[in-house]
Amino acid sequence: MYKLAFYVPLEDAEAVKEAVFATGAGRIGDYEACCFQTAGTGQFRPLAGADPHIGRVGDLARVEELKVELVCDDALIREAVAALRAAHPYEEPAFDVWRLEAL
Repeated sequence: MYKLAFYVPLEDAEAVKEAVFATGAGRIGDYEACCFQTAGTGQFRPLAGADPHIGRVGDLARVEELKVELVCDDALIREAVAALRAAHPYEEPAFDVWRLEAL
């Protein structure tokens, strides 16, 4: 089992979550589309060569985002990350993946 966490602008959160859930990620027992989300502010400065969805090259941008956390079976994690990348509006989405221990 893995934990997948990603950051996404508020207005794009539902579409990105649905793309990830469509892979089968976010299932816990007899429940699907399970996640926890926390609101916060992300910041970044696009460098030369970037094609930012939000902001301008060289300028510091601050964006209201959600951090979305969910679990994912081992067999689905690569597909879930691919769906996240494909649905996310940023050319370089920020996300974490880590293995969970079964107790």
